[in-house]
Amino acid sequence: VQLQASGGGLVQLGGFLRLSCAASGFTLDGYAIGWFRQAPGKEREAVSCVSSSVGSTYYEDSVKGRFTISRDNAKNTVYLEMNSLKPEDTAVYYCAANLMRSRCDSRYHVYAYEYSYWGQGTQVTVSS
Repeated sequence: VQLQASGGGLVQLGGFLRLSCAASGFTLDGYAIGWFRQAPGKEREAVSCVSSSVGSTYYEDSVKGRFTISRDNAKNTVYLEMNSLKPEDTAVYYCAANLMRSRCDSRYHVYAYEYSYWGQGTQVTVSS
């Protein structure tokens, strides 16, 4: 069982990146999937979440309108498209699978302990 996060890199202010989270050994279908990030010296924070059903998503306030989460169950992959990137978006980004829930719910999905499987993280660096 593995989650593989990829797509990070170095971009300039206002740039775009598309992160991918590919699962192997289990199917993502049926589970809520979250993206978290952790900047140096800061706690890991929830960035976005997508439910197993179409149309149910969550975004942390600072990324609303700039980030879009989506999932392709046929490819067993979840994506995070990040537009208008800012230096404060610089962090290691992690994807995670919540095997206890199929829907994102702000009462639960913002907490890292809710998630059973984690990807290894991908570095996003935004320069000014």
